[in-house]
Amino acid sequence: MTSATALRPVRGSAREVYEALGGWWSHPDGPIVVRTSGSTGSAKDVLLSHAALAAATRATASRLDGHGQWLLDLPPDRAGGLLVLVRSVAAGVPPVLASDHGSFAAAVAALSGPRCFTALVPTQLHRLAMSGRLGLLSRFDAVLVGGASLRPDLLRRCHEEWVRVVRTYGLTETCGGCVYDGYPLDDVGVRLGADGRIELCGPMMFDGYAGDPELTARFLRDGWLLTDDLGRLDDDGRLQVLGRVDEVVVSGGVNVSLPAVAAAVRLVPGVEDAVVVALDDAEWGSRVVACVTCPPGGPTPSLETVREVCARTLPRAWAPRSVVRVAAFPQLPGGGKVDRAAVAALAAAG
Repeated sequence: MTSATALRPVRGSAREVYEALGGWWSHPDGPIVVRTSGSTGSAKDVLLSHAALAAATRATASRLDGHGQWLLDLPPDRAGGLLVLVRSVAAGVPPVLASDHGSFAAAVAALSGPRCFTALVPTQLHRLAMSGRLGLLSRFDAVLVGGASLRPDLLRRCHEEWVRVVRTYGLTETCGGCVYDGYPLDDVGVRLGADGRIELCGPMMFDGYAGDPELTARFLRDGWLLTDDLGRLDDDGRLQVLGRVDEVVVSGGVNVSLPAVAAAVRLVPGVEDAVVVALDDAEWGSRVVACVTCPPGGPTPSLETVREVCARTLPRAWAPRSVVRVAAFPQLPGGGKVDRAAVAALAAAG
């Protein structure tokens, strides 16, 4: 597969993308194209230049105190996995590709560098924790975790296993994560719009959406990217991501933050994970529904219990109006991000 075939858009196996990047990195012939997962609407083709990817790589190396060997266990055609390969190419250190090994443990054992890193999504951390293999990650100098919010209890388990987790926030349009543990990387600007929407700028910004100048102009203004995420800045400039714009709904005349409710539902005894969605409702306008996963054989928490726990930290008007148990949360292609439309369908059926 030629570099043009593998990189416009990025596709193929991890080995194919890595080899194509090597040639392109030395002789870039225009931006590469990364297709988004479509979690914020229809999929888009994002143009990423050599300069933007190089800036993102330098910023990550600066925050992590230098380069090292990377282990790839993410899809190479998404920003998180792609940047693992880009960092490897830029540093001249061949990565360990999990796809070349029979298990994640075998891939970790194949690491040979004095400093090692990886990037994962919360789902992978959860699976390692459930299988008792979370300790494998103590081998890494840093584990970048992005793509979705990380549950506090899972983060606590990582700390107990001496796993250095770095929570990242960014988009494909910013060459992946550009805010680490709430603080922007070097040369990255973060501000909030009048509506609380997060806006980002920096040298790792994308060139635009392929073939769609109108969409580019809508989201990229004077070098600032208008995201679909709401945030809050602490006094020390630390960014807290509150959720997507479309995750705030009006229920009974009250604005309800669905991610905040989900975080509260995760505190209910017997709940492993939770996703909160809103369904059209004649009485409430939007009916807040908590979809939960529970340990196999364990009971489903009652609606009364869920509402009581939520009311301890949130306005009672935010508490879910119903609870639906699901076996697992559907994922968008690439893993790590919940398919909220599919979850809403499960909630409606439930």
